[in-house]
Amino acid sequence: MFDNSIRRMPRPSDTAALNTQQLRDTFLVTHLFAPGELHGVFTDLDRLVVGGVMPLKPMELPNHKETGRAYFLERRELGAINIGGPGAVHAGGKTYSVERQDCIYLPMETKSVVFESKDAKNPAKFYFLSCPAHAAHPIAVMKPKDALPVALGSQAAANKRTIYKYIHTGGIRSCQLVMGLTALEEGNVWNSFPPHTHWRRTEIYLYFDLGDNVLAHFMGEPHQTRNLFLHNEQAALSPAWSIHCGCGTGNYKFIWGMAGENQAFDDMDQVKPVDLV
Repeated sequence: MFDNSIRRMPRPSDTAALNTQQLRDTFLVTHLFAPGELHGVFTDLDRLVVGGVMPLKPMELPNHKETGRAYFLERRELGAINIGGPGAVHAGGKTYSVERQDCIYLPMETKSVVFESKDAKNPAKFYFLSCPAHAAHPIAVMKPKDALPVALGSQAAANKRTIYKYIHTGGIRSCQLVMGLTALEEGNVWNSFPPHTHWRRTEIYLYFDLGDNVLAHFMGEPHQTRNLFLHNEQAALSPAWSIHCGCGTGNYKFIWGMAGENQAFDDMDQVKPVDLV
């Protein structure tokens, strides 16, 4: 179920004084997936909710007092990407097939949302983000091949990767939610480097397909950086003032999601590596 407390972000000056455990308690989200369970966390990052559901039988998205509404998506929108076995989502009186790495968008005023695995022995894992919304766009499902795959990086820089854009201005329409997926090729370990910030949006990274590898996620102000060590299927919260990039001990995938003042993917404030401290 959803955590009872809201994950609140400290100021940059306060973050610089946090010890390792305090950083992890504040910026790291763990235990998103457990068989037959739904877990979620409300944050004060543009009121984003981050969650995961691993259904063994059909599971309905519950409401929470923090929505302040009669049902969860009355004034919210939601995007979910399946990182597990084949699944389905029941919403708006219809059933939508959501295979591995497919994305589904659900608009505000969607009264009932039910997540289901097509095979309980190989359950789906729906990672979802939700934020406030002001208009109802159509329900949509997108497969990776339709998500404008873009190849970036190089083997020499150890960041050869493919970016899949799902929910954005040129893809699935939404009010403010943006979501996509990045897959690194074998032998490549760096993501989002050189790093950037964007004061217009906050961002959340979910790292998956790490296996037994470990990933160092870098955060903080460019002149006051910090790091978190993450394992498979853990998420890092990134306030607007923080950089967000990572380096693993092997290749991996990650889902990026944003909400804020605009949906312009390229609206970034680049940070030169030589300026990092």
